[in-house]
Amino acid sequence: MAAGGAADAQGRFGHSVKGLLTEKVTSCGTDVIALTKQVLKGSRSAELLGQAARNMVMQEDAILHSEDSLRKMAIITTHLQYQQEAIQKNVEQSSNLQDQLSHLLK
Repeated sequence: MAAGGAADAQGRFGHSVKGLLTEKVTSCGTDVIALTKQVLKGSRSAELLGQAARNMVMQEDAILHSEDSLRKMAIITTHLQYQQEAIQKNVEQSSNLQDQLSHLLK
């Protein structure tokens, strides 16, 4: 009877070990899936960071181009102001010449 009890205990132990092993394999499989998801998530994050960096470079180029355009517009504005002053002086001189001409013709 002792041999039968030992065999029965050994059978239960075998089933218990198989159950634990199955649980461990399932747990490892779940951990592998979670790790895979995390790696994929990290990969996606790296892609997003790369895209953000590319967008930032494009924005920087646009800002530099805008800054250059603003400098050019400031120069043009200054030149237009000079031309306006010259035109005003010419108009004043023209007015003076018209006055002188009208006095001469009297």
